[in-house]
Amino acid sequence: MKAIRFHRYGDSDVLTHEEADRPAAGPGQVVVKVAGTSFNPVDAAIRAGYLREVFPVTFPGIPGIDVSGTVAEIGADVTGWAEGDPVVAVLPMTTAGATAEYVAVQADLLVPAPRSVDLADAAALPAVGLTAYQALFDHAALTAGHTVLVNGAGGAVGGYAVQLATAHGATVTATAAPRSATRIRGYGATDVIDYTRTPLPEAAAGRRFDVVLNLVPTTPDETAALTDLVADEGALVSTTGPVPESPGRGVRAMRMFLRADATQLAALATRVDAGTLAIHVAARRPLTDLPAVHDEAVTGRLPGKTILFPA
Repeated sequence: MKAIRFHRYGDSDVLTHEEADRPAAGPGQVVVKVAGTSFNPVDAAIRAGYLREVFPVTFPGIPGIDVSGTVAEIGADVTGWAEGDPVVAVLPMTTAGATAEYVAVQADLLVPAPRSVDLADAAALPAVGLTAYQALFDHAALTAGHTVLVNGAGGAVGGYAVQLATAHGATVTATAAPRSATRIRGYGATDVIDYTRTPLPEAAAGRRFDVVLNLVPTTPDETAALTDLVADEGALVSTTGPVPESPGRGVRAMRMFLRADATQLAALATRVDAGTLAIHVAARRPLTDLPAVHDEAVTGRLPGKTILFPA
């Protein structure tokens, strides 16, 4: 099979489109014929070696933690799946990923793919959808009636966060660039702040929110300013960096990391098919474009959630 692999840490030029052995389904595993994967910032960090102490790579490495596709082979002790079933999953960051024609996946990570979207596009759901869900409900303990500020709503996680919070009965304020504003309002945000014109916290002066979800890189001073926007007894959840250890006023501040959860992912896929959760794909590109996608992401030129598919 063809795969994008890297044999050492480095810049995007270490990513090579090459022949690789097709994986076999071991006990408890399923081999998935890949329809799509998606780029996530952690892919570039792992490739560059920035996370080698947390997520060490056994070379050659294959990036891609999101996968959508069809069941191609079923290993011993696996029940509930049949060849041809459409599936999605989040893959462990320390195993071979989905920038390949086939990938072996632990069967208990797989869930039925949503049927109402193109199967390749379904790869835009797992990692970022779960991140949004876990940030709001597992960490921030969002309840109906809460006010929520989503900083970075135009991104992949932010779009899902706005939809999920609104559906749960929260009132959402979002920051987004003009190119994303209409979409974010369509997701239910009552106020969209154009951060390119008026930066936070100036744009939210005099307001406080029960939940502040930070999805963009911030300096310590910027993070402290976001913390000041949290209401007493509220929560600051960040996906991008450290948070204050003891912010006071009963505020809970936490940095979160994605956790694979098949039950939660299945529920998100069900929402997609019910029409209550929209998947947004900004670009669709062949796997051979992966080095360019990494470069564009690092320099801030990637237009949004990008799907990659085997040529």
